[in-house]
Amino acid sequence: MSNSNYRELTESELREYVKLHPQDEAAFQHYLTIMRAKPNRVVVSTGEQLEIELRKRIASS
Repeated sequence: MSNSNYRELTESELREYVKLHPQDEAAFQHYLTIMRAKPNRVVVSTGEQLEIELRKRIASS
């Protein structure tokens, strides 16, 4: 799939494409770019960080 075709897919369509074509590095990188651009994105690398973030979100709702 060409790079211009990636831009025509919805986010969910691109996610499914990446799942079905894990060897397509360009598609994967484009998907990551979309995910990284989302507002309020939180990245956690441990279970403890996840628990802290979840507690913050529950407390603020």
